[in-house]
Amino acid sequence: MKATTLTAQKRERAGKGAARAVRDQGLIPGVIYGDKQPPVMFSIDPRQIIAQMARPGFWTHQFEIEVDGEKTLTMCQDLQVHPVTDRPIHVDLLRIRADSVVTVDVPVKFVNELRSPGLKRGGVLNVVRHDIEVHCMAASVPEHLVADLAGLDVGDSIHISAIALPEGVKPTIADRDFTIATIVAPSGMKSEESEAAADAAPAATEDKA
Repeated sequence: MKATTLTAQKRERAGKGAARAVRDQGLIPGVIYGDKQPPVMFSIDPRQIIAQMARPGFWTHQFEIEVDGEKTLTMCQDLQVHPVTDRPIHVDLLRIRADSVVTVDVPVKFVNELRSPGLKRGGVLNVVRHDIEVHCMAASVPEHLVADLAGLDVGDSIHISAIALPEGVKPTIADRDFTIATIVAPSGMKSEESEAAADAAPAATEDKA
């Protein structure tokens, strides 16, 4: 996966007051850390971060950030947003190398909805996990994982064992075949089934008598 380039300016001061001063300038503060190197504090135009947030798989992307001419390969580890506007107010970037082993949440992409008998009959896709946490090398982080709904009927589930994981990518949950999504009956279908079961109950009692 090709890294996206970001450009930032180094900042010398840390602390809430310094961060507030950066935001007053229309920028957002951030820090680069990890790989047993000293942290680098920076300020960046929020439009660069907002543009990346709008792309699918933000947390799986690699960013080559240039701070005062020095380039560093990173991935986003934390992003703080304003509680009202959802605009970014602070970003933490983790230094990585191509052979760095990282733990990331990879989004699940559901395909072949039209080939699912359950969905065609009015069933509802109940997504249990929108993302799957995996271990892998930074160079092997997939943009998304594919969940194929073809052939699934109401009551069927799709588990992690049905997901084709790229080589070297392993889920952090390794002790069970956990559920990704299920296809459930819509409320109308449930009501019809309940009524049918209620109608059948007296008949069954009469047969026993």
